[in-house]
Amino acid sequence: MTPETVAAWVAAHPLTPLHVDCAVTVMLKIIDGKCKMRADEKVVMSLLYDQIRDLPGQLLEPELHALIATARAAPDDEDLKNRIYEKRLFAETALSRPVMKGFKAMLREQGLLEKRQKDEDADA
Repeated sequence: MTPETVAAWVAAHPLTPLHVDCAVTVMLKIIDGKCKMRADEKVVMSLLYDQIRDLPGQLLEPELHALIATARAAPDDEDLKNRIYEKRLFAETALSRPVMKGFKAMLREQGLLEKRQKDEDADA
């Protein structure tokens, strides 16, 4: 999956503000090391985040994008790790599990992520 492929997918499948929040939450989980998706899916989700980071969300604060950018540039900074952890917990609380599962299901149905067997579906 390339940035161009993901950009084309986003152009063809505009995300709702709540879906933008879901993508931000997955990015926080990836940075925090709590994302249970496969490695190739994490790459796709990071590329998706890069495409939507300037879009408005519904529930999460836009300032998260600056924190995410800083944390991606300095992955070993302990203070940043703690701030990402706190923001991840908040995001997971703000977005219900069914909303996140629905988001991942939509990504699979619309072809951004590979479809999986139910028992293979991991928590994002």
